[in-house]
Amino acid sequence: MKKYLIAGAVALAFGGVAHAADSAPRAENAYLSQADAAARSARVSNVDYTLEFALTGKETFSGTTTLSFDLNDASQALTIDLDKATISRLTVNGKTIAPQYNQWFITLAAADLKAGRNTVTIAYSRPHSTNGEGLHRMVDPVDGRVYTYSHFEPAAAHQMFPVFDQPDLKGTYQVTVTTPADWVVSSTMRESGVQDVEGGKQWTFPRSKKLSPYNFSMHAGPYKVWEDNSGKYPMRLFARQSVAAQVSPQDWFKYTKQGLTFFDQYFGIPYQFEKYDQLLVPDFLYGAMENAAAITFAEGRFLHKEEMTVAQKQSLAGVIMHEMAHQWFGDLVTMKWWNGLWLNESFASFMGTLATAEATEFSNAWQSFYSGGKQAAYTQDQRVITHAIETPVPSTANAFDNIDAITYSKGASTLKQLRHLLGEEVFRKGVHNYLVKYQYQNATLDDFIGSLGEAANRDLSGWTKEWLYQAGVNTIAADYKCSAGKISAFTLRQSAPGKELPTLREQRVQVGLFQLGAQGLALSKNVAITYQGAATVVPELKGAACPDLVYPNYQDWGFVQVQLDKKSFATAQSSLSKVDDPLLRSMLWQSLWDGVRSAKLPLNAFLNTALANAPAEKDYTLLGDIVDKLQASVGYLNLMGPSAYHTKVIAQLERMSFDAAKAATDTNFQRRWFSTYISVASSPAALKQLAAILDGKLVVPGLNVGQDVRWNIIRRLNRYAYPGSDALLAAEQERDKSDSGQQAAIAATVVRPDAKVKAEWAATIADLKTTLPFSKVRTAMGSMFPPEQRALNEQTAAQRLATLGEVDKAAGPVYMRAYAASQIPATCTPVSVARLDAAIAKLPGLSTGTQRALLIAKQEDERCVAIKQAMMK
Repeated sequence: MKKYLIAGAVALAFGGVAHAADSAPRAENAYLSQADAAARSARVSNVDYTLEFALTGKETFSGTTTLSFDLNDASQALTIDLDKATISRLTVNGKTIAPQYNQWFITLAAADLKAGRNTVTIAYSRPHSTNGEGLHRMVDPVDGRVYTYSHFEPAAAHQMFPVFDQPDLKGTYQVTVTTPADWVVSSTMRESGVQDVEGGKQWTFPRSKKLSPYNFSMHAGPYKVWEDNSGKYPMRLFARQSVAAQVSPQDWFKYTKQGLTFFDQYFGIPYQFEKYDQLLVPDFLYGAMENAAAITFAEGRFLHKEEMTVAQKQSLAGVIMHEMAHQWFGDLVTMKWWNGLWLNESFASFMGTLATAEATEFSNAWQSFYSGGKQAAYTQDQRVITHAIETPVPSTANAFDNIDAITYSKGASTLKQLRHLLGEEVFRKGVHNYLVKYQYQNATLDDFIGSLGEAANRDLSGWTKEWLYQAGVNTIAADYKCSAGKISAFTLRQSAPGKELPTLREQRVQVGLFQLGAQGLALSKNVAITYQGAATVVPELKGAACPDLVYPNYQDWGFVQVQLDKKSFATAQSSLSKVDDPLLRSMLWQSLWDGVRSAKLPLNAFLNTALANAPAEKDYTLLGDIVDKLQASVGYLNLMGPSAYHTKVIAQLERMSFDAAKAATDTNFQRRWFSTYISVASSPAALKQLAAILDGKLVVPGLNVGQDVRWNIIRRLNRYAYPGSDALLAAEQERDKSDSGQQAAIAATVVRPDAKVKAEWAATIADLKTTLPFSKVRTAMGSMFPPEQRALNEQTAAQRLATLGEVDKAAGPVYMRAYAASQIPATCTPVSVARLDAAIAKLPGLSTGTQRALLIAKQEDERCVAIKQAMMK
């Protein structure tokens, strides 16, 4: 009823009469369904946007949008998406109309439309966003400067301007922006003119090529700009003035130029968007976003207050390549609907890794992919909420439900596997043909697979069904017999997760046989095999020397869990230091860790192996992987609660990491080991040592205790309520007033084991109208309950579960992704598991994302209990 009163009031205000509402063209809610989107795109085509924005730096902005489009059926109403705006003028085909507007979309009556070309002009104003979507605004706490940037994925362009906010209604964009005089503006095109106007400057941009709304962007503020015109395409880099000293533009430009050269050659289609801007922006929700020709990157991930480590440089190169791959696959050719988003991300993850390995100094990028993204995909694919790579997306409310490690890394792994299956050149040819055929259009999975199948002269429908439409990860194991020192029979056995996920798949792997000798563990035979079904006989291995270890996915061609046979597992556990190949060594470490997570290898046995082998690790990438596993181990131990073993092994880990940091002669290794030391330090002696390093009383030769390290130490000291840590926090806040300093101070405050502090911040987190930027609320969420603070967690656990449904209904998906991941209590006890089980039964109406987070919490809680029980046997 209320919306009709509002519509009537608006009609009177405009001095006209609102048309009687047509039959509702779509559901009255904040989201767009796939069915409604398809109905709209069936009617609308040839969309052009003329966008005028007036930015002042204040909390609101205004704009005028003119949409021109062809309409093939004017018999029904049509909607235009626009979120939470105040409309001051609406004209349709030259006629002023009273808006029929529900704060989510405008409904244009059929009587005001016509078959053929239509023009709609909407003048409006709107608050800037502060949650990272739409046109986000941030005030720099250092100098008071205001920065804005846009972020539209998955469907948030209508939080900035009126738009058909769906990927299959591509349009062109012509932009004019007025800004304060000291601002600069970046958009899809390079500006064609900048002129002085009253109160500032006016920036004009020529009309762009056709893009889906979520690929268009506009960013404005007093950014520092670096330029490099040494390559084929002009490059620029933007960052806030107060953080400019933390930027290494030479690294950004080097990797960007290497990537553009690689992709031009690989795809056989030159980069289409003329210039290449990259912007480091604050409060960003994700790692980066592939806006056409104006890519945004999260400051928190890519700004460093001291020289970047090798790992940080590799991460930068990899993300630059990932977003660059999107410029072809995602921006040039775009999915029709959000169910195809996985293919964009999978392809960019695959191509980003390939480009990093082949075009930069990081030739071991696939090793990093194996130990990072791919393991996350294996973990996700073994969860109760696993899903197929290709899944339905009923509406924009569900667009990010399945955006996870399966989307990114399992999808990338399947493409890597398909490349091995078809051959590298056939795969590249298929990709090239796809991009040529569908450029500036929208395409489907069938279109992509069809192009690869044509290039390979092969029907890929069976492969597609097995890999893309069926969930779960298979396991392979070597089943072999030896006689007189030789293999007499060898079979690869494949198994499925269970009755609910029965699919067995075809893929190509390498089976490696290894012998222990005086020189270590050496490869004695390697055979490439395409296997399928439950059993595949490998006659090529008959007669080979009986191995000490068999690895049936050597060099990581396949996406499959490896179950080592008993002899191979024992060899892996005892002979890690005898393996020269870093990737194989990574795989054997992973086999041991898989044993821990499945409660087949006691956690203490894994830690004994790590304590014996980690200090001698000379591969920097693998050391990072081992350290991650050690930190996960400490997390499990902390959740399990105090014990004599816990005290003993933490002391061992503290000594090992500190001694390794002192002994390291390479800066990268030293920083990695010292970071590990901070992450495991919890004994009074170790905390005292950290405090001494912080105030300079203890100096570790070669170690730079810069601002980032100082905050890490302060957070650790506050986490364990080290005497005087609150005063150290206050002093550091006074010393570092930057935005990152504010974030670090919140983390160090919230993490303190203090019930009063927890209650105060819980109230802030629960206040959906808080003026605190969402980026800082997210920081607080992530710091509330570290594993060892079980008692504090338990104090409010029941209440948080009881109110989860209310919070889920009141908050949007952006908020709930962070809240559900951090505030659902799981404390590694049978009681905690039962409590989560009861909550699942009581809360059937949760949003899909929150329901999944609850199911994950229960499964991981069960895993922790099982790991604890395995240690006690």
